[in-house]
Amino acid sequence: MSSATLGVRTGRARTGTAAPERDVAAARRSRDTRIGWAFVAPFGVLFAMFLLWPLLHGLWLSFTGESITGAGGAFLGLDNYAEALSDPIMWRAMLNTVWFTVLSTVPLVLVGLVMALLVFQGLPGQWLWRLSFFMPFLLASTVAAQFWIWMYNPQLGLVNALLGVVGIEGQAWLQDTRFAMAAVVVETLWWTVGFNFLLYLTALQNIPEQQYEASALDGAGRWRQLWAITLPQLGPTTVLIVLLQVLASLKVFDQIYIMTQGGPGGVTRPVVQHIFESGFTGYRFGYASAIAYVFFAVIVIIAVAQLRFTTRRDHA
Repeated sequence: MSSATLGVRTGRARTGTAAPERDVAAARRSRDTRIGWAFVAPFGVLFAMFLLWPLLHGLWLSFTGESITGAGGAFLGLDNYAEALSDPIMWRAMLNTVWFTVLSTVPLVLVGLVMALLVFQGLPGQWLWRLSFFMPFLLASTVAAQFWIWMYNPQLGLVNALLGVVGIEGQAWLQDTRFAMAAVVVETLWWTVGFNFLLYLTALQNIPEQQYEASALDGAGRWRQLWAITLPQLGPTTVLIVLLQVLASLKVFDQIYIMTQGGPGGVTRPVVQHIFESGFTGYRFGYASAIAYVFFAVIVIIAVAQLRFTTRRDHA
């Protein structure tokens, strides 16, 4: 038999063997794809029902005059958006929300970092400190808000009682336009800083110990190690915490609504409360949806700007 004839037969045999192998591989991939979709399907259904559909339905409502009674659902085009953009109450609520975000984000990041550093340095009773710092975060917003309402009580509250001990006159913290927003910020700090503390503590525990040992051999003290090793290593965690904190603060509603109902004089009224009242008190679902999407656009702009800023800083 010639070598050419043998090569042809060998090639046919290999081709005949490769074809079934490709079919088996294709069948296996198809089966894996079906199994994958079967696992994803429950989440996909819930995602479509509770996120995608409300998102699209709310967008449609923002172009209509829909009310809570189901009446007045005529298509209005951009009228709701035009009214929202010219509404001074909406803009004041937006500014209140931004102001609360600025006031709360900085201390929540700094205090969380200090708490994590104190625990990481080896304070006695580690489990007690960790439990004490994180436990308030486990409370419901209603419980935390009600606790601080009692604390701020002008006649019987602990805050005024402690101030009286040192000779400082007490205040009606939640009823005074000068102090209401700051009082809510303090409550929010006590309630939610435990989450940032936990993130920072986890990041600190992931810093290689060899870096501290090498710097100690070079004569670096605690402060030098803090500025040269610890804080730079915590950079990505800080970016994450700031981003999460800004987004959470922009959506503030629960504690303000419970503690001040947006007062006094509307100085603490956030935009989410304005959306809630426009829809469920003013019965204007369409207009409330338009405000919600304006606010959503503001959140997207802030998030994108913050992400670009942190990305440029990392590249620099």
